[in-house]
Amino acid sequence: MKNYLSSALLPLFLLLCTCPDSYLGAQNPTPAPPQTTPFAVTNARVHVGDGTVLESATLLVSDGRIENVGPNLSVPAGYETVDASGMDVYPGMIALNSQLGLTEIGAVRATNDQREVGTFNPNARAVVAFNTDSQVIPTVRCRGVLLAQATPEGTLVGGRSAIMQLDGWNFEDATVRADDGVHINWPNRNTYNWQTGDLLPNENYDEQVRELEAFLEQAVGYCGRAEGEGERLLKLEGFCDAVSGTARAYLHADEARNIQAGVLLLKRMGARPVVVGGYQAHLVADFLKREDVPVILGSTQALPAAQDSPVDEPYHNPALLAEAGVDFAISHEGYWQQRNLPFVAGQAVAFGLPYEKAVEAVTLAAAKIVGIDEEYGSIATGKSATFVIVDGDLLDMRRSNVEKAYIDGRDINLDNKQAELYRKFREKYSRQSR
Repeated sequence: MKNYLSSALLPLFLLLCTCPDSYLGAQNPTPAPPQTTPFAVTNARVHVGDGTVLESATLLVSDGRIENVGPNLSVPAGYETVDASGMDVYPGMIALNSQLGLTEIGAVRATNDQREVGTFNPNARAVVAFNTDSQVIPTVRCRGVLLAQATPEGTLVGGRSAIMQLDGWNFEDATVRADDGVHINWPNRNTYNWQTGDLLPNENYDEQVRELEAFLEQAVGYCGRAEGEGERLLKLEGFCDAVSGTARAYLHADEARNIQAGVLLLKRMGARPVVVGGYQAHLVADFLKREDVPVILGSTQALPAAQDSPVDEPYHNPALLAEAGVDFAISHEGYWQQRNLPFVAGQAVAFGLPYEKAVEAVTLAAAKIVGIDEEYGSIATGKSATFVIVDGDLLDMRRSNVEKAYIDGRDINLDNKQAELYRKFREKYSRQSR
């Protein structure tokens, strides 16, 4: 038994986390202090996030922002130097459509705060439920994911998501953009019976669509009333930013005809839709491009959307949308699963998506969709200094080793609970082998 554990479990721990070896107690690492000393990252290969790569570049950071980036830059006096020779620099990745910070242990109901009771909850705000003390967050951070869209789940209207940076004392100082959009779950035409393996038609589909349409029409009417007129209704008020166009309307839909129906309905209501999931979005790519609707693609690590679809359909979806010219980002649903986000993007590279396009799909493209691209998503002069230094390939699980990470210029502690467990059991089995 001892030989089996040492040969089977230890590689598993090695796969789960390869972050720096520094001590971590039971609590999360203390949030990093603000940057006080300017620094320069030198001799790096910089993946800007917009498809551009800068070889042997220098990155100057001051007051939490990128002062300059490019080859042949001199380091000003008084700057600390981080030598990144042989290493790559990437923008911090953005985990869209995630329950990170909302769920701690999926099987323990008391630690789940990603869903409200009821069918229509546009007033539910993920930002106030975000748990900066989650022990899951550091395990994701050490893979290069530095921002996340905390997304509520639900039935027809789940609530409003928020964009959070992943090193904060509380939800207030972790917030990058509160209430970036409301999430609408289009009814499924079919239901799957896991016990029998049968795919059955949803007999309530038409009724659910009418119910959703009636609620949206009611919300549009409420939001268009004169200020102060009538009783204040929070459920309807929660949809007003989406109707006015100041926030997005995130349409969760996978089937091609559901995508079209949902987009047309939301546009008729005056909203700016974003398709989330979109496993058959490539089948209506011309429609999405014509309507200027971006897509937050679901994970490549998934099953096909239909029984007669090719088994590798999810792997090819990003390349198909890129070829069609549709704006898209890549996501990976869940909470702890977000540590695999870079590898989900890397899997798309293996199936035809250009490498730098894959980097963009989890950085700048994601930032543009949620409206934070002026600050985050790429390594450019004037933007937030939110990036990672990687020894290896960030998108390849075999060679990805995040050496350092910065959020707004702050040097982030990359230690975490999984790294602590790895050190603990490495010591245990090394003792047994002596």
